[in-house]
Amino acid sequence: MQTAFIEQQLHQLFEQHFGFKAQYIKPLSSGGSARKYYRLWNNSQSAIGTINLQKEENLAFFSIQKALARSGIRVPEVYRISNDLLCYLQQDLGDSSLFAFIEKYQGQPDFETIVEPFYRKALSDLAEMQIVAHQNMDYSVCWPDSRYGHDTMLADLNYFYYYFVRQHPQLHFNESLLLREFNAFAGQMSGVPDEFLMYRDFQSRNIQLFDGELYYIDFQGIRKGPLPYDPVSLLFQVKAALPAPLRQRLLEFYVEQLAQKKPKAAENFFDYLPWFIYLRLFQVLGAYGFRGLVQRKAHFLQSIPYALNELGNLANAYPLPKNYPQLKMLIAQMERLRSVYPLSETSSAEGLHVRVTSFSYLNKGIPTDTTGNGGGFVFDCRILPNPGRKPEFAGLTGLDEEVIRYLENQESVTHFLNNVKSIVHQAVNDYISRKFNHLMVNFGCTGGRHRSVYCASQLSAWLQKTFPDVKVTTLHNEQLNE
Repeated sequence: MQTAFIEQQLHQLFEQHFGFKAQYIKPLSSGGSARKYYRLWNNSQSAIGTINLQKEENLAFFSIQKALARSGIRVPEVYRISNDLLCYLQQDLGDSSLFAFIEKYQGQPDFETIVEPFYRKALSDLAEMQIVAHQNMDYSVCWPDSRYGHDTMLADLNYFYYYFVRQHPQLHFNESLLLREFNAFAGQMSGVPDEFLMYRDFQSRNIQLFDGELYYIDFQGIRKGPLPYDPVSLLFQVKAALPAPLRQRLLEFYVEQLAQKKPKAAENFFDYLPWFIYLRLFQVLGAYGFRGLVQRKAHFLQSIPYALNELGNLANAYPLPKNYPQLKMLIAQMERLRSVYPLSETSSAEGLHVRVTSFSYLNKGIPTDTTGNGGGFVFDCRILPNPGRKPEFAGLTGLDEEVIRYLENQESVTHFLNNVKSIVHQAVNDYISRKFNHLMVNFGCTGGRHRSVYCASQLSAWLQKTFPDVKVTTLHNEQLNE
């Protein structure tokens, strides 16, 4: 559908609802969704226009919105719907999400005191949705499925497998056995009671602060399902990074809310909890792989190190049982990915971080920029003499003394590196003056073992000596793969 036609449709809906035309229209971020959002406004009124070509999802959204509103849950009002059901106009709840609020206070001494009341309110509302609003819901319209059961759980695990695990060749496992364990994992969890409303993506980016209240958005994925998934989505949201004691208090509060509404619903909650934390983290890593590594969306790339860190903490706190050996081995190996996706990125107050990487053009190619800046310099070392063609160097790398001496004696290598240093020197000075935080420099060769490794290590040493206040990280991708 053409953009001009979309905007015309939304303008018509705005005028039909308010009785006058919108003066402005502005596209908004859609995050990981295929839906497109616009803000329309004039001097007195504003609204959010949505375009979604998946009609079944829109029908689910309209039905769920009415059911939640009837139950007293604060959701945006739907003002108008186009005749073809592909566009609709809804209430503008502003730009203040609960996540933005949390992020503002992260690291402050009174963080828990400030954010805990908001989480308690969200969890109280969640319990109300899951137990009470559940009774007003027509699950037959839910899309793409009316229930979160074994098949959907297995789909989430496969999503994680194909879009995250398979994107990292340095992870080794028996594929057939791992997929069998995924099936067993889903089978074990599908026995959890699931006659409740499941929001599916109940996290702080989908909670808006508006007129002093919490409002809930992006609920079109609601279906029947088990209780633990939604509180896990909120409290274990990786970039929110809630302290463990606060999480525990909030989980206990949530269970109390359940018990007040339906005592049996709270039974055995903490027995099921670790499984759902694993499941949600796997699903999230799948989404980060697809939206970040495949579609190269910055927000998802930047979230990968936080998810890996959370997975490591989870594996230590709640180790998987022995009948999941492939999955346990996979998670242990994923610890190594932390060097590829560093958790702590420098802020403007801390200065510039230069990441120097060697890679193979034949294996995965140019590295992904996990900072979300779109990449940096890429220098092709295949124009240089190749030590890998000499038998005496075949089993060595560009970090071994024999290879270093060989390349140091090649005039073309010295000329190449001097040119690279000149370019990078200019870039580093410019980035420092503009208070930029990240610079990526990549060296590639055929196998990623000799020339690229040598050049990356030489440049890193030169950077550390020339710019002692700049943080330099060196990664050799093929060594990680091995």
